[in-house]
Amino acid sequence: MEKALADFQTLAAKLLADEKVNPVVDYIPADQLFDQLDLSLVENGIDDHTHLEKLKELVMATPRTATNGFFNQLYGGRNEKAVLGELLAVLLNNSMYTFKAAGAQVGVEKVVLRKVCEIIGWDENADGTFATGGSMTNFMSMLMARDAANSKVRHEGIQHKMTVYTSIESHYSIPKNASFSGIGRNNVRYIPVNKVGEMIPEELDKAIAKDIADGYQPVLINATAGTTVLGAFDNVQAIQKVAKKHKIWMHVDGAYCGSVIFSGKYKHHLKGLENVDSFSFNAHKMIGTPLTCSLIVVKDKKHLRDSFANEAEYLFQTEEDDFNPGKTSLQCGRRNDALKFWTLWKSVGTKGLEKIVDHQFDLADTARDYVRNHPDYQLYSFEDSISVCFNYKNIPAEELCTQLYEKAELMVSYGTFQEDDFIRFVTINAQNSKEEILLFFKRLEEFVAENYTELKIEELRVTD
Repeated sequence: MEKALADFQTLAAKLLADEKVNPVVDYIPADQLFDQLDLSLVENGIDDHTHLEKLKELVMATPRTATNGFFNQLYGGRNEKAVLGELLAVLLNNSMYTFKAAGAQVGVEKVVLRKVCEIIGWDENADGTFATGGSMTNFMSMLMARDAANSKVRHEGIQHKMTVYTSIESHYSIPKNASFSGIGRNNVRYIPVNKVGEMIPEELDKAIAKDIADGYQPVLINATAGTTVLGAFDNVQAIQKVAKKHKIWMHVDGAYCGSVIFSGKYKHHLKGLENVDSFSFNAHKMIGTPLTCSLIVVKDKKHLRDSFANEAEYLFQTEEDDFNPGKTSLQCGRRNDALKFWTLWKSVGTKGLEKIVDHQFDLADTARDYVRNHPDYQLYSFEDSISVCFNYKNIPAEELCTQLYEKAELMVSYGTFQEDDFIRFVTINAQNSKEEILLFFKRLEEFVAENYTELKIEELRVTD
């Protein structure tokens, strides 16, 4: 093990040094991957030196998500305290289903969940769990909503058509989860949004009323805190009034931007959160812990047990149920995702988490101000979003983003909203400085200047 850890340190040191010089790794086309890298598995093992060399080749060819050249996904950066927690979780290798297997780590998870519930404004009756990602926490909320609407479903299956409601800008996991839960993709109602991507509560109310009149049973309203493209926040307070009127479970999917609960300046985006039934957020996004670190909390913890508990005498052999997290989780064996969040939180405190969140909005302000003040750009974004959407010199966003990626300049994505296509630049890496945000635009402009003719030719092809 000591030799393996020494090898890890060697690889990590080489990666960190190279990242400073090459923030974007050289592009390898998918159809050339197995030609350029030796990923084969062979009958007999290889010696340690060759093994280390093969690992080095793989590490150095892997996309870099922690550098100042990565703005592509809704996560990024590398917080050293959180990484330490992740490495310790790997070494300890506890499975978070029983107190017998996890011991003190159960306490770590419980403390994190309790503190989150307190920040929301929930009492001791609230609780939560960790899951493998935002899609999974959304799935858990749908299952709890389904079961709360009809407790017989868990045993007899769905006997009556149910419906769920979400905005047209919500995460793609919602229809998948409707399929998995037995509700069905065709029973997802996509509610229109306003000009900044927020669900329109009046349209939601109409859709629910129509379904009730048509004999459906509405079971879930899914609101979004940070839509995938524009980073918009649905109006929780207004939507909750609709949910209360029709007695429907309300979940807030805060996978992207739900961490604003830690910010005194920005938590107003989730005003009324204390009145919803469930809430989820990804600490591997705005908080910056390594993937994955997804939490779901519920106002009444009985719903966790009602939907996910199952007796297993061979497993739950010690301590009371509150210390056996497997009884309120969708999974059985489950890695310790809480430790990296706890390690970071313990180090910087709640005020430190607030600074991490606020800094990302400051970076977005820097980007928006730059775009506004330069005539070659067109801005599609609004204030208080860490997604900054724009176009540059009327070059098709998809083409520009693809060329930047394939020529190892920058990794940034593109998106669409109401028929507009644009570059979607996310400022979620809290390790970045304002200077590095401005450096992004400098690199972008230099790249376009050097490749303008080629990019314009591609634009003509797209237009034709």
